[in-house]
Amino acid sequence: MPLDPALNSLGFAKPPAETRVVVAMSGGVDSSVVAAQLAEEGYDVVGVTLQLYDHGAALAKKGACCAGVDIHDARRVAEDMGFPHYVLDYENIFRDVVIDEFADSYLGGATPVPCIRCNERVKFKDLLQTARDLDADCMATGHYIQRHDGPNGPELHCAADAARDQSYFLFSTTQEQLSFLRFPLGHLPSKAETRALAARYNLPVADKPDSQDICFVPNGNYAAVIEKLRPGAAEPGDIIHADGRVLGQHDGVIHYTIGQRRGLGIGGLSDPLYVVRLDVEGKQVIVGPKELLATRKVPLREINWLGDAPFESAPEWHVAVKVRSTRPPREAIIRPLGADTAEVELLTPEEGVSPGQACVFYDTRGSRILGGGWIWKGETR
Repeated sequence: MPLDPALNSLGFAKPPAETRVVVAMSGGVDSSVVAAQLAEEGYDVVGVTLQLYDHGAALAKKGACCAGVDIHDARRVAEDMGFPHYVLDYENIFRDVVIDEFADSYLGGATPVPCIRCNERVKFKDLLQTARDLDADCMATGHYIQRHDGPNGPELHCAADAARDQSYFLFSTTQEQLSFLRFPLGHLPSKAETRALAARYNLPVADKPDSQDICFVPNGNYAAVIEKLRPGAAEPGDIIHADGRVLGQHDGVIHYTIGQRRGLGIGGLSDPLYVVRLDVEGKQVIVGPKELLATRKVPLREINWLGDAPFESAPEWHVAVKVRSTRPPREAIIRPLGADTAEVELLTPEEGVSPGQACVFYDTRGSRILGGGWIWKGETR
């Protein structure tokens, strides 16, 4: 919230009624509360929901955003709160820039994070441009993250509630996008507070469960989705120990991820084994003891830098990084290799670092997010 009394709660020097805000509404409780709160404050709210895939197939599916029932829920909230609501067909865009890459990444032995790509390439790109076309002053979302106005422009900060923080999924937000975005829930101490607000506004989604799955992956079954998108792509091959022994066969590399222990299909061994590498061209799943998962140096590309000084202005940056969304930040050193490439040295080796995942940078002195990049198949060691 702005400290200047001359500014409204979204940071503009004009009354809320003269401030148009497009709210990205998924149909869940978070974005619904954002829309209701801003409408109650008197803003000129326009709700927009994206149809991202065939929601005829999604109607019976629970636990995912942007399905048919969610579009209906978003519309009901808009009707109850008295602001316009639009549904935009982004199905082709979503398939081209998110789903296809997801399938190809898995086929290439990577472990992608499609929610980041959706924010980067759909919500904060095409939808944000749509908001500008609607003459909006800003776009608000229900993400749990904070935007602060710093001395050098807007900064991205972790949510007040560490358990709900979504910074890992928003690292690729650019400075230009950040200038236009608002995150009204980021300062709340807990999700219980959000649900209390939903009840106060008497929203029909007040008790709606949180989404758990990737929206286009029913029941978390990635392999089934990929086989449907790329028929015949799952080819059998050998499961090989790091010492060269053939331990068994698999039905396709797409069924495995780096760090996986369960479901390997090679029972009867005395010591636990983990997937340590995927050889797509050789159709091999390489397994070994846990210590082989330890990684100290990680190659990154497509880096989005949100620091104040230019990325290449220093030979190295001392930061904290997350290599998976569920892990706490750990101390690391970033060494730039180019405008958007770098090598990250983890001061304490991490296990299960996988190509296709994100590596997100944090200021060690506070809550600020300094950007991040994508882990790729360079030399990880």
